[in-house]
Amino acid sequence: MLVIGIAGGTGSGKTTVVRKIIESLPAGEVVVMPQDCYYKDNKHIPLEVRLKMNYDEPASIEWSLLTQQIKELKEGKEVEMPTYDFITCSRLPETIKLKPKEVIVVEGILVLTDKELRDMLDVKVFVDADADERLIRVIRRDCVERGRTPAMVIDRYQDTLKPMHELYIEPSKRYADLIIPQGGSNNVAIKLLTDYIRSLLPAYAK
Repeated sequence: MLVIGIAGGTGSGKTTVVRKIIESLPAGEVVVMPQDCYYKDNKHIPLEVRLKMNYDEPASIEWSLLTQQIKELKEGKEVEMPTYDFITCSRLPETIKLKPKEVIVVEGILVLTDKELRDMLDVKVFVDADADERLIRVIRRDCVERGRTPAMVIDRYQDTLKPMHELYIEPSKRYADLIIPQGGSNNVAIKLLTDYIRSLLPAYAK
């Protein structure tokens, strides 16, 4: 079993890279564990407070649950991955059943900031992109999927996203085995990555 970490700033193109990894392998070979599913459960905190909390720092993630479930998958066990609602900023009662697969992809902005998780990764990737391009993607995504206005997104970017990116996410780039510049549009780098992943899997071993 191969465990791959895909990190990078918000809106950098991580989801595109993950999709292309999945497409490069036979159907059913990849299980994806988004970091966003592992935000701590803050239902006990009033909504107006939850909406103002910082979700772009490592302390917002329940790393112990994420790493435990990776260990269980590597042991051949099924796990119940939590789900998260970005509108109410709380964990949902529904879970997603994950079965062990040949490849586990852990994707999220903070994936390379946690040492225990880093030590479990066979391949560490950082998806890089220009800050302006990332901001445009975040505005489009949050307005469509998370019910926010452009002004709300820009305020959050200035107050939280940009400072947290500079404090935690950008420095984690030094842990990457591979940096993909130009985000998900860098087909050459993504092809090198997917070819390397295939070379590590028993089914493709020479």
